[in-house]
Amino acid sequence: MNIGVLIKQVPDMEKVKFNSERGLIDRKSAGTEINPFDLNALEAAIQLREMTDGKVTAISMGPPSAEEALREAIARGADEGFLISDKHFGGADTKATAHTLSAAIKKLGGFTLIIAGEKTVDGDTGQVGAETADYLNIPHVSYVSHIQAVNLDNIQVISDIWSGRYLKEMALPGLLTVTKNINTPRLPSFKRKMAARKAEINKLTFEDLKEYIALEECGLKGSPTWVNKIEVPPTATRKGKIIRNDTETAVNLLVELFKEMKVMEG
Repeated sequence: MNIGVLIKQVPDMEKVKFNSERGLIDRKSAGTEINPFDLNALEAAIQLREMTDGKVTAISMGPPSAEEALREAIARGADEGFLISDKHFGGADTKATAHTLSAAIKKLGGFTLIIAGEKTVDGDTGQVGAETADYLNIPHVSYVSHIQAVNLDNIQVISDIWSGRYLKEMALPGLLTVTKNINTPRLPSFKRKMAARKAEINKLTFEDLKEYIALEECGLKGSPTWVNKIEVPPTATRKGKIIRNDTETAVNLLVELFKEMKVMEG
């Protein structure tokens, strides 16, 4: 089974800082990592490869530095990595990102199954997986927490939506987005870490994909939405007041206090 995994390099959200004045994420304030949900997607792909044989290909769209995320994916078990990187792809929203990813997948000849994390921790939209499937004109199932059975023609999965659990069957080729409940990602071995350092990361630019996507469909030009500003809510401050009077006096004081706070009309 030929499996593609969508990987994104994201800031370490526990350490990243926000520039409140400019309304932007200061991406240089913290290190980067593979989007945690994508690690679950990668692990699911590796487990399927172990069951069915085949190959796992990690695909990422981003700046040249995203090559490190692909090396980590190889260290964790992927067979190869492809980096989609070009100045024309910068500023892409979920629509343009999905369109570009689908173009790369077509360029690579397609996959029996594509797996992605349900969302990314920096965007939190959960849209790219489904949109990519739509551009490829293949079925998809979201919020997958368990893979029940698989063969070369179809796959059965458990999908958790709201308070319900659904057993779904999808024809292949298709795309899954998985939740963190599906597995526990394995750690890379020292041997694979060393091998990943020497692994060749394949590059795809707009010139490689122009047969499948137009320039005006890429990056900021192909994005109907964009982030105008990010606002960090101010830290909430709370003040306490202890009233130690008798009950009647305490009630009267509370009434006056509520009037001052304009939560009660006098």
